[in-house]
Amino acid sequence: MEPSLAGDPERRQRKPPKPKSLLAVSAGIKNKAVVDKLVSKFPAADFTVMLFHYDGAVEQWGDLEWSDRAVHVAARGQTKWWFAKRFLHPDVVAENDYVFVWDEDIEVDAFDPIRYLDVVRREGLEVSQPVLNRRSEIHHAITARAVADGRQRALERAERPL
Repeated sequence: MEPSLAGDPERRQRKPPKPKSLLAVSAGIKNKAVVDKLVSKFPAADFTVMLFHYDGAVEQWGDLEWSDRAVHVAARGQTKWWFAKRFLHPDVVAENDYVFVWDEDIEVDAFDPIRYLDVVRREGLEVSQPVLNRRSEIHHAITARAVADGRQRALERAERPL
């Protein structure tokens, strides 16, 4: 048979592409070290990185190991959702199994993105969010968790080192 009728034999032998996810982070240069720590937690083989530079500073990120493989989008004074609406087009999102749209202040010391995705897949979650640190800056009051005074004091006592 002609190759065009039988299909490309090399293509039939190729493994299907590995699932990939997108990490989109709103980022300002004054939080460069925090963003570097965050992005470094996400394995390059499993994640594409997109930085939304709300302060317009892009060149200052070039010294980071992962910067060359990241997609950099800059617009001064914009929010993460402004960027997301314009640059997370359905064609971009469709290429990924999961999309993380994160702020730059999420602490990742004890976070494992691969393990997190395992839980998301196992539980069949369509939307999820890792918990914010209580010291995180809250931009939208609706996202703040109300805690009763007595419970708040108990939580603070429980978090104190022994």
